[in-house]
Amino acid sequence: MALALQKRNNIRLPPEVNRVLYIRNLPYKITSDEIYDIVGKYGAIRQIRVGNTPETRGTAFVVYEDIFDAKNACDHLSGFNVCNRYLVVLYYQSNKAFKKLDVDKKQEELNIIKNKYNISTDDLKK
Repeated sequence: MALALQKRNNIRLPPEVNRVLYIRNLPYKITSDEIYDIVGKYGAIRQIRVGNTPETRGTAFVVYEDIFDAKNACDHLSGFNVCNRYLVVLYYQSNKAFKKLDVDKKQEELNIIKNKYNISTDDLKK
């Protein structure tokens, strides 16, 4: 057991690997208990969040206690068939998730400055 733990600590994981998995292409009617039955066999789970809005239906976030369990689940569940739907399992990356929000916010700030100083895009082209 100690040798396995020591070997595990020496493994270098890719930088995108983390404890949070983002799962897409789930059946719309799936419950968190049913997701737990699928993902729970790969390790201890801290949290499961199932999408419940029209934009997030068919998606879920699964947070594992251990990063190695998350990696094992991601490796084995990508392409797993659930009710004739093949799962897409990715590592959650917050910098990508909030990138669009940042772009929208910057565009809004730019529009405010343009209005404040009475600048139009046509003036810039000349």
